[in-house]
Amino acid sequence: MSRREAVAVDIAGRWVGGGHPILVQSMTNTSTEDALATAAQIKQLWQAGSEIVRITVNTREAARCVPEIVSILEAQSIDCPIVGDFHYNGHILLKEYPDCARLLAKYRINPGNVGRGQKHDENFKQMIEVALKYDKPVRIGVNWGSLDQDLLARLMDENASSAEPKEAHAVLIDAIVTSAAESGKLAESYGLPANRIILSAKVSEVPDLIAVYRKLAACCTYALHLGLTEAGPGTGGIVVSTAALAVLLHEGIGDTIRVSLTPEPGGDRALEVRVCQQILQSLGLRSFTPRVTACPGCGRTTSTLFQEMARDIQQYLNDQRPIWQETYPGFEELKVAVMGCIVNGPGESKHADIGISLPGSGEDPRAPVYMDGKHFTTLSGPALVKDFIEILNEYVERRYGRVMTAAGSHGG
Repeated sequence: MSRREAVAVDIAGRWVGGGHPILVQSMTNTSTEDALATAAQIKQLWQAGSEIVRITVNTREAARCVPEIVSILEAQSIDCPIVGDFHYNGHILLKEYPDCARLLAKYRINPGNVGRGQKHDENFKQMIEVALKYDKPVRIGVNWGSLDQDLLARLMDENASSAEPKEAHAVLIDAIVTSAAESGKLAESYGLPANRIILSAKVSEVPDLIAVYRKLAACCTYALHLGLTEAGPGTGGIVVSTAALAVLLHEGIGDTIRVSLTPEPGGDRALEVRVCQQILQSLGLRSFTPRVTACPGCGRTTSTLFQEMARDIQQYLNDQRPIWQETYPGFEELKVAVMGCIVNGPGESKHADIGISLPGSGEDPRAPVYMDGKHFTTLSGPALVKDFIEILNEYVERRYGRVMTAAGSHGG
């Protein structure tokens, strides 16, 4: 199933699936009972580019705080859809706190912990009924760490009695897919239309995630949310998330994504948002901020000038993003090259929209600047970085400023 074949879902004006742009999601790690802290982190994630933010709603006090959180955000003109994450007691909280149910943009339900046996279907149905009452979409999110044990036992028994039984791990993968797909159909049987349903089926291992989503995409047309259930901290978490999501997204599977990084204590929660953006941008699926191409350095580049300049230019572009988003539509597709020597410098700079080739060790201390594939000027001296930024600003104004008066033309 490609993204264009998935049924589109409207989440408070953000469309998921049906060929719409793949949305970036994240989740707060504050106590929802602390409304001020939770609202502040939602704002941080939203400003970083998270288009949907999920919060934990696990207690009565958390449910009571949802209206206050929404009110704080509305007062700051932050139009971010907030998703309630429910486990175990969601059917109770959504019924007892109608303002919470009404103000959340979407409910996340885990079919593995809404109850067992008859209670499973009763509790699940109650949550779907609330979604219908308030016209809310639902994400049915299966996790292999909290899989429906009755379903798993059923599939294990069926497998044991089959003529060619599968390995237990293969049955587990099937159970994850079956749980998600059957839960979607169950929600539909209770009246929730397919265009109000998103599925996710998260595991922690890259090959398993790819296998699960390929199977899920092949058996249904619900919109799909992608992500490892726990990616882990630091570089490792970034790498495994990128490895898994890149394969699936490249195959056209997935409509919204999250990278579930474990932050350092007191660390930047918004890092997971930026990683999502970089994954989508690197695959050519969306553009969020201009990309700076820079070489890694070698024995020809013993000076740190190009490293410092690449860092400073990227930071400058990041800082300008909030301003340029309003005045220069399309600027996020800009490609800038900051290269360190003559070997690849001129060539890479010509391939970028605008680029500079700094001199390597022993080279003439002059830096040619290329614009739209052609030599524009040559810089030198202590003001080199400042001069390049001025040229960059003029280029952005000339190329993207035209959009405001030329009906969307980017000019040359």
